[in-house]
Amino acid sequence: MAYKVKLNFFEGPLDLLLFLIKKDRIDIYDIPIAKITEQYLSYLELMKLLDLDIAGEFLVVAATLMHIKSRMLLPPEESELDEDEMEDPRDELVRKLLEYKKYKEAAFQLQEMRDRNRELFLRKGLGDRNSFIPGENDDYFEASLFDLINAFRKVLKGIPRETFHEVIKDKFTVSDKIHSIYHLLSRDNKILFSELFGSAGSKSEVVAIFLAVLELVKMKEIVVMQRGFFGEIEILRNPELARMNA
Repeated sequence: MAYKVKLNFFEGPLDLLLFLIKKDRIDIYDIPIAKITEQYLSYLELMKLLDLDIAGEFLVVAATLMHIKSRMLLPPEESELDEDEMEDPRDELVRKLLEYKKYKEAAFQLQEMRDRNRELFLRKGLGDRNSFIPGENDDYFEASLFDLINAFRKVLKGIPRETFHEVIKDKFTVSDKIHSIYHLLSRDNKILFSELFGSAGSKSEVVAIFLAVLELVKMKEIVVMQRGFFGEIEILRNPELARMNA
């Protein structure tokens, strides 16, 4: 697909690793490196399938994971060092993740303070199906890029292969799907992410829909929310824009 979404406004490779660790409730001090490497590479493959603009840092971290994995597979060399003094190949990665997590949490707290001062709701509170009310339900969170990709993987798994019939005359563009999402949100201010793919009949159409969602997020036309971590993703019109247009 020729359409490419720039991801400079999204998270980076360490965010993806933290997402995978949190998703599977993994102890950050005891990362199963083979499992994490496999999952990380599968996400990169999906990002390439979607023709997302992957920064070089993602590939550097992929190479680092594979290097750590290979070191852990090798038999230990004879050494005069006691076993307790030998460094775990994962230690440097864990240090980087913990440091990144600390600064990310600090930045998030500053963001929340700024948003409260501006009275702009971003991550908490939703009203009923047709409203978007700040501060009502604290179990809602703004979904990340990787939450969206995780939901997209579930959509692909849930669609039978026989429904993926590529028809040459069918051309689905991201612009068309953006207009379709606008149309849905004009009738209902809130739609489920999974509902967008209900009538999709080809792989190219599914990809176009997903890229349309990313583009609308980038344009700040919509916000993507989920009830609790890894919950169902819901798409809503940006409340700030709605107030401006009121």
